[in-house]
Amino acid sequence: MSKNRSNSSSNFSRAIQKFFLSAFVVFAFIAYAIHERLTNSNGGSSTASAAPTAGASQDPSNSSAAAPTADPSSSSSVANTSTQVPAPTSASSSPSGYKDGTYTGQTIDVNYGLVEVQATIRNGKITGVQFLQYPNDRRTSQQINAIAMPYLQQEAIQAQSANVDIVSGATLTSEGFQMSLQSAFANAH
Repeated sequence: MSKNRSNSSSNFSRAIQKFFLSAFVVFAFIAYAIHERLTNSNGGSSTASAAPTAGASQDPSNSSAAAPTADPSSSSSVANTSTQVPAPTSASSSPSGYKDGTYTGQTIDVNYGLVEVQATIRNGKITGVQFLQYPNDRRTSQQINAIAMPYLQQEAIQAQSANVDIVSGATLTSEGFQMSLQSAFANAH
């Protein structure tokens, strides 16, 4: 009988140890999640810019928007604006139905930040697509978007539409890009 009591006491002791170990792991995970949320609490407070500079990236500390590059350490200041009104450079219409000019799409909230694009149309064809805003307040967002944004821009110009492939790992940015670009094209008709 003493042996049974010893086994049951030992089993109970192991169960208590497992419980406390499990509780510790859960607590550590929750603490980590809270820490990450508080550390990244500004959640995409990007600002729009009227004239992005090609080859420069955005530095969240100076709140200036610019076109993407693979080197997130460079930065360029530009004037901040909040206009979303299309500014066509001419009223000529083309067979594709797009009027020549530069058109800014709607700002789309994509959970990790805002996406806003601007399309340039010449002779009825899409000749350029620039990101005015994109998720860039986290290092991971900067790394992902440095790769995804040039791809999305190139695809839109090749496809001559907002119907581009979703970039794996940048799904939300890709979807925001499509929606903002589509609204820019709606302004160009």
